[in-house]
Amino acid sequence: MDEPHTHAEEKQAPQSTQTRKRQLDSDDDKPQPKRARLTRKNLAAFNKMGKKKTSDDDSGSTKTKTTSTTSSGFAEQVYKNGVRQPPYAKPPPNLEDIRERLARSRATASPPELEYKRYINKVEGAPNEATMVVEVSRRLPKEYDDEGYSQVFNQAFTNFPENVGFNNGLSAPQPDFVEGLRMPEYGPFPIGEHVGGAVLYKDDPNSLTLPHLAGEWKGPGKNIKEARMQAAYDGAALIYARNQALNVMGKPYLAGYAKVITFTTDGTNLNLFAHHAAPTEEGTLEYHQHPIKSINLIDSHEGYKEGRKHLRNAQDLAKEESYALRDELNDYWRAKRTQPVPLPTIEDDYEVVEHQPVHQATPPTLSKHRSGKTHSHPSHHSHHSHSTPHSSKAPSSTHSSTHSSGGKRKASSSQSSHGSSGHISKHRSYWKKDAMSGRYYHKHSDGTVSWLDDDKDDGRD
Repeated sequence: MDEPHTHAEEKQAPQSTQTRKRQLDSDDDKPQPKRARLTRKNLAAFNKMGKKKTSDDDSGSTKTKTTSTTSSGFAEQVYKNGVRQPPYAKPPPNLEDIRERLARSRATASPPELEYKRYINKVEGAPNEATMVVEVSRRLPKEYDDEGYSQVFNQAFTNFPENVGFNNGLSAPQPDFVEGLRMPEYGPFPIGEHVGGAVLYKDDPNSLTLPHLAGEWKGPGKNIKEARMQAAYDGAALIYARNQALNVMGKPYLAGYAKVITFTTDGTNLNLFAHHAAPTEEGTLEYHQHPIKSINLIDSHEGYKEGRKHLRNAQDLAKEESYALRDELNDYWRAKRTQPVPLPTIEDDYEVVEHQPVHQATPPTLSKHRSGKTHSHPSHHSHHSHSTPHSSKAPSSTHSSTHSSGGKRKASSSQSSHGSSGHISKHRSYWKKDAMSGRYYHKHSDGTVSWLDDDKDDGRD
């Protein structure tokens, strides 16, 4: 379905534009449509990375990207969807922190001058984009040994939801480079079922999931501004998925801090960008792409080392964010599965007396009888108090006994007047019943849980 769309666009363009597009897209493409189709089938995954795609083909490995800024109104639609680039992009509040992090010295040795000269020779001699991408990708980025953390080149986000705001009316993002964790790394949390946009590739159990770094390449003579626009779109997709993950956990996701990084390069220059989302005064959401740093890679040995260092530090930072988000999601999921399930409010009318000291010569202990009534028995302890409240249900207001400093007591006029000095507060739903164990519990504001001792439960069902 890509080709009819692409040729229709070419018919609308002037002849000079068609010729220039063919010259930029491939070294040996001819005007004949048949020849072009054969070339796309036989080229490697990198060979068509200079154009944006509109196809819904799930393979994504050799398809042509056709949502370009010149032929399909891609730039205009991206802007309408709220994706902002300089000079209209706002800086994130942590921009300087990111710049400092990317400029840090690395523990490994810097590349020698011989490697720099070899890089110049390879990149400046690259006849097309595919060659340039291979030469740059084997020298500038870092490779990780983590089995669950990997890189993917030129693959469309075939599992990404459509028309969620930033991508309205556009095909799925297809970065030239993306790096992140694979889906199995997020177990036990079923991330594909709960976080929209997190799992990038359809029907792929090893799909990259919630990455924080993407990149766009351009070949010799191609428009680097177009790569920047494509990177802005890629970054918006990564932000959207991250925000959805935070939203599942009930965390605020519009604080404005940048956690996603993209880059563009043509082999000569490296440009790094920070991405964040921010609400507008109208209540809509904008996705901002703000420059971090631009570095010339070939002017000097120092420039080459600087660019390599910044890109690898960006990779390390994105990896840390990916693992941190994964751990948060897993912790959230485990806590959710282990916490007691709240039941509807218990309708018994109680007042809670908190931290009220009780001094009795012979404080009673409680026992249950088949009648369900509570009776008191003498105890040999002269002082007895608890820091956590327990429920004591008396059969009547005239036959109630105080069990502890934090005990529950049936509401009565005499108790209400006495309890005002003991911080009595109305709390109809203080104790809740755990569906699994049948026991009653109370979850405090600090996250701790108190369980009502069965031996102290005087007849509650």
